[in-house]
Amino acid sequence: MDLSLIETLRWEPAVGFVRLERHLARLARSASALGLPGADAARAALSAALPQQTPLRVRLELFAGGRLDVQTAPFTPLAPDATWRVKLAATPLFSADPLLRHKTSRRDAYGAARAEFPASEADEVILLNERGELCEGTITSLFLDDGTGVLKTPPLTSGLLAGVLREELLETGKAVEQVLRPQDLDRGAILMGNSLRGLIRSERA
Repeated sequence: MDLSLIETLRWEPAVGFVRLERHLARLARSASALGLPGADAARAALSAALPQQTPLRVRLELFAGGRLDVQTAPFTPLAPDATWRVKLAATPLFSADPLLRHKTSRRDAYGAARAEFPASEADEVILLNERGELCEGTITSLFLDDGTGVLKTPPLTSGLLAGVLREELLETGKAVEQVLRPQDLDRGAILMGNSLRGLIRSERA
């Protein structure tokens, strides 16, 4: 299979890897589902690349033959008051595609969606499925704060990645799954998020 699995983690000197166990568990689930060996060596591969004394963005990639690659880069958090501009893509996702549930190197749809808008117009782009349901951003999960105190996020059945931050928010009761459509974005505050950066306030551009 010409496919690799990817986990993007944040390393903080004071706490280590953020959500490490969740990242490793997702990697193991995806590797099992896709028949890729080597996931059990991921923890050791990450440890070998550290420690460092500054925050890092860490990219772990598991290749089809079981090879693991770890790359690091300095990580700078967004400003606390940062607000992303988001747009809706014409490029669709297809909800029945099982690979959408896994973070893989197959990124064609996300790349095409991102290419629809210059970076000067959008910080992130949200994709929809064939039924017109909102799915996710190109590198983030989508959340809607509708004022009820519990965030709404599209269900996996809409066709999207089982994000690590998304999983945590669902398991702790801070979010629930709900089918969302473009008009719902006008009924609350938009938040885009991933395990690397956390939740990011966003608005339609």
